[in-house]
Amino acid sequence: MANKRKRWNIRSYLLSYDMNLIVAVIFLIVFGLIMIYSSSYYTASMSQAFNYDPTFLLKSQAKYSVLGIGAMMVVANIDYHNWRYFAVLGLIGSVILILLLKVPGLGVTVKGATRWLQIPGVGQFQVAEPVKVAMIIFSSAFICKYAHRLSEWKVLFKVMTPASVVAAMILFISRNMSTAVIVFGISFLMVFMVHPKYYPFLLMGLLAALLAAGVIYYTLHMPEGDSDSFRIARIVAWLKPYEYESDKAYQSLQGIYAIGSGGLMGKGLGNSIQKLRIPEPYNDMIFAIICEELGIFGAGLVILLFIYLLYRLYIIAQTAEDLFGRLLAIGVFSHVALQAVLNLMVVTRLFPTTGVTLPFFSYGGTAAVFLLIELGMVLNVEKWGRFKRQKEYREQQL
Repeated sequence: MANKRKRWNIRSYLLSYDMNLIVAVIFLIVFGLIMIYSSSYYTASMSQAFNYDPTFLLKSQAKYSVLGIGAMMVVANIDYHNWRYFAVLGLIGSVILILLLKVPGLGVTVKGATRWLQIPGVGQFQVAEPVKVAMIIFSSAFICKYAHRLSEWKVLFKVMTPASVVAAMILFISRNMSTAVIVFGISFLMVFMVHPKYYPFLLMGLLAALLAAGVIYYTLHMPEGDSDSFRIARIVAWLKPYEYESDKAYQSLQGIYAIGSGGLMGKGLGNSIQKLRIPEPYNDMIFAIICEELGIFGAGLVILLFIYLLYRLYIIAQTAEDLFGRLLAIGVFSHVALQAVLNLMVVTRLFPTTGVTLPFFSYGGTAAVFLLIELGMVLNVEKWGRFKRQKEYREQQL
């Protein structure tokens, strides 16, 4: 009887959360681990940095995934309303973390970009990941405060200012343009979702399109020697890939070759050839390896999983108990959507190379843990929303 009661309690505990969302997350994590192993085992087995262990990256990512799932379930049991009290602290913490990148001995510079902090006795972690979580919480609380006045241009700019400042700090201190765009984009989409009018965003979108067109025009017609900036060089390599096939456009072209050679069903799991040529194929170019090994079928499955995950996040946002919970869910939705779409656009050469990773699939322990923490907040939002609907239903029955 005790065992039966224990099994029932575990079942009741699990069913108190959105199992559709949890199952989608587990599928993505497992699929991602399989592809990290498939894309990294050769590189890891040939590298002293990975102890010549073909399972090194798999074990590392699995460890962080388990840690992240544990953190997700802990956060899922914390009343999401409490996060509002830490909003300002999160903003201040984000600014401090970004500034710490400039401290000698703490900031770690790789390929000209300083994006990691070295904590003695702990190891490295990427600053951008906790900053994204903190900015989702802060933006949710800040937008709630001014939600009734968002139609005023002055208030709209005021609400967008903190995210703009943090994004600018990320851009100029860590030289991480992709993360800067994502941090600003998250706040932008959160405001867009709750703003009573669309025309301010259409105007901003038009201005952004004109700016992008101007950058492309300048890049195509710029004088010799102006391509020294690595960002301009990336745009040049995107526009004229075969002129830079051996250096700046090498990675993106190899990714396209991988996608093209996969066909309908792919070459089979583990049989990628391009992973021997693409630098770090287990990072931001992992979708190309998925296409080569699993073909259109595998690529379509990945996209469908992301669509379903985003659908669940959208439904939770729509049914949240209050505006703060809705904005938290929208923030996580925006983060996953922006990062996934940007990565797929880069891999398929619809966008210049940015270094944006694919959530759940690209190797990265810090990213896995903090993304799962975000999803834990959404699980709690859904739980409170469901309890409220059940309470209202019972009151109606009475």
